[in-house]
Amino acid sequence: MDEIVVVGGKRTPFGRFGGSLRDIPSFELGGMVIQRVIEDLPIAGREIDGVIMGLCLPGVGLSPARQAALAAKLPVDINALTVDRACCSALTAVGIGMQLILRSQASIIIAGGMENMSRTPYLIPQMRWGKRLGDFVVRDELVIRNAYLDMPMAKYAGEVAVEKGVDRKEQDEWALRSHQRWGEAQAKGKFDEELIPVEISSMKGEKSFLKYDEHPRPDTTIEKLSILKPVYESPTVTAGNASGISDGATATLLMKREEAQKRGILPLGRIIAYSPICGEPRESPILPAVAIKKVLGQSDIKLEDMKLIEINEAFAAMPLVSSLVLADFDRKKAEKIREKLNVNGGAIAIGHPIGATGARLLMNMFYELRRKGGGRGVVSICGAIGQADAVILEV
Repeated sequence: MDEIVVVGGKRTPFGRFGGSLRDIPSFELGGMVIQRVIEDLPIAGREIDGVIMGLCLPGVGLSPARQAALAAKLPVDINALTVDRACCSALTAVGIGMQLILRSQASIIIAGGMENMSRTPYLIPQMRWGKRLGDFVVRDELVIRNAYLDMPMAKYAGEVAVEKGVDRKEQDEWALRSHQRWGEAQAKGKFDEELIPVEISSMKGEKSFLKYDEHPRPDTTIEKLSILKPVYESPTVTAGNASGISDGATATLLMKREEAQKRGILPLGRIIAYSPICGEPRESPILPAVAIKKVLGQSDIKLEDMKLIEINEAFAAMPLVSSLVLADFDRKKAEKIREKLNVNGGAIAIGHPIGATGARLLMNMFYELRRKGGGRGVVSICGAIGQADAVILEV
């Protein structure tokens, strides 16, 4: 009865950079999914014990999760916590919520994330005190860099991929696979259960709705991908084999199985184990595998027991390198792992609003396992400066 279950999961469509969602602040997107995740459940807003939301980029103001909870019209006395663990943030939010419930400090938690990358501001660090002479430096916070190494993540992700035997061609092929898998899943309506429509107002006051992910390019070909130039001095990473800069929000609802039974709620599934890790700041492509190995060890479950695997496609390098690490660099074994990996496409196609993606991976895994008749899966995501999270779940 101490099992932690997820009873709901919703997300906005992920909007492309500068696209339909660009004028909606992150906390408003967060408020939308918080509201919708409890809408069809026998749960009143006053019964929520806490809201935990990931958000990484500046521009929203203080306490974004608190703003999102208020935007969702939850009672004013409900606690809210904002998590910044880079791309891991929304999955970390789930992990924190799980621990609060297990320790009887909460009964019902909403955990997810939000990010409107289109609204990320430019920063002028010297402007506070000014300069007598010389140029000001304007910093673009949307260049996702490892602040500790003072290096764009795309640069060292490509370098580590090459060092581990994953070349540009293989990364482009994975990117094409991501778009194709998304297209197949979209055509079958596989995302319908998790998506909520977002109302968009034009400058003329006209109303429309964004109902589906806006970033995927179903007309992508390997020829188009292969002619793109690498970015940020990376040997392999291009705009085509990296995740899309996107806007969106996610929310899941957690409680004990006992609580769900008391309310007559059929859970999506249960969380078996959660594990956050840290490692070498430069080695992000291998860290999802490290996190997966750790969480499997904690639960005494084997990788072979997993029906599905999700590794976030911050860059194609991440699932490709991590699957090699999980296979002990046995190529044939890695290919078998990849058959279970990101079966509905990933962030290269769907987009990656960095504070929100972790919960998208989780809910998509729950819904897909349910479609497949149940089973176990493992989800992992890396974050800047050498971080990663992993979760084992079961339907």
